[in-house]
Amino acid sequence: MAAETEVEIKGLKRPLVEDYSDDDEEEEYVHKDEYVNKSRQCPYLDTINRQILDFDFEKLCSISLSHTNVYACLVCGKYFQGRGKHSHAYTHSVQVGHHVFLNLHTLKFYCLPDNYEVIDSSLDDIKYVLNPTFEKSEVAQLDKTNKLSRAFDGTTYRPGVVGLNNIKENDYLNVVLQAMSFAPTIRDFFLREENYKDIKMPSGDISFILAQRFGELLRKLWNPRNFKAHVSPHEMLQ
Repeated sequence: MAAETEVEIKGLKRPLVEDYSDDDEEEEYVHKDEYVNKSRQCPYLDTINRQILDFDFEKLCSISLSHTNVYACLVCGKYFQGRGKHSHAYTHSVQVGHHVFLNLHTLKFYCLPDNYEVIDSSLDDIKYVLNPTFEKSEVAQLDKTNKLSRAFDGTTYRPGVVGLNNIKENDYLNVVLQAMSFAPTIRDFFLREENYKDIKMPSGDISFILAQRFGELLRKLWNPRNFKAHVSPHEMLQ
């Protein structure tokens, strides 16, 4: 029956969306103007707590321990899987009243439980902290400037010269990582993710994952827009 597969209002049609869908493609609404207004006028952005956001740890759901479709709650900082009606992120939004989430893979923001994408330039700083990027011109200037940066908490720091958290007595490795981050050839290569993101490795070879995580760590060490003046090498040590 047509009514079971689609909704028809004034000649406009909208496919029904499954409750479990976590598809990150933009959903099509009947009233497109209303969707745009929601996306750009989310009323919950002032609940975001940047002081507790920490994207240095392994990106897995705090409940299911799954790495698939993981979202960060931008109010409490916890990670949850999915955003469908029966997902952990959806349940968290209803039970606790936390509404703004970030997909840690696509870098898209969503409001739950309403499940619409949030589009707002004021969130760009959060996206950059999760995934810092560097242009060639920026990399070329690293050794030519001593400009200090200010973290969100007001702490001043020099990009590249930030503390690495000690996890299970890994201070010896922190020294090695810090030293490598100041070797210009190594640093300049890994600050540009495009240099290694498409490298093909044999099945089961963890070298690619190691390169990805080392590059991510270096980009965070040299990030001039960090929320805090220290970085955790947690993912690198997994």
